[in-house]
Amino acid sequence: MSAPQNKSFPVSWDQFHRDSRALAWRLNAEGPFDAIVCITRGGLVPAAIIARELGIRVIESVSVASYDNKDQGELKVLKPIAADILALDASADTKVLIIDDLVDTGKTGRAVQAMLPNAHFATVYAKPLARDLVNSFVTEVSQDTWIYFPWDMDVSYAPPIRDGVGD
Repeated sequence: MSAPQNKSFPVSWDQFHRDSRALAWRLNAEGPFDAIVCITRGGLVPAAIIARELGIRVIESVSVASYDNKDQGELKVLKPIAADILALDASADTKVLIIDDLVDTGKTGRAVQAMLPNAHFATVYAKPLARDLVNSFVTEVSQDTWIYFPWDMDVSYAPPIRDGVGD
């Protein structure tokens, strides 16, 4: 079970694209990278943006589930990393990049890092409990903040603050 999420941080498509490109700028100095492993589902969008910006053509995914809505539970690897990508990580001549949207408690990140111990781990957003786990990130948010990613939201009416919503 994760900590109560008392604050919200809604992220628009434009903001997420800008933040993902900012991460690509940081990663450019760390490369070149031979492959990206994105942690699905949240890592798919930033991985596509970063792959384009850095000219990376090999993109793999690892599917790890630990959240059911807002509740963190048991970690399950639903799709492992392909053997050829594991071999790239083991080689001294190549560099693998792990991408995710967010590092929260670090549970998922630790599991993927165990699979790719030599990879560079980067996330767009990081929370304090696992900030030190990632090699690169763009924005830190407090542990009690729930990030609403653009793929999780729909445009709808928001009542004025004066009406007592959000108290």
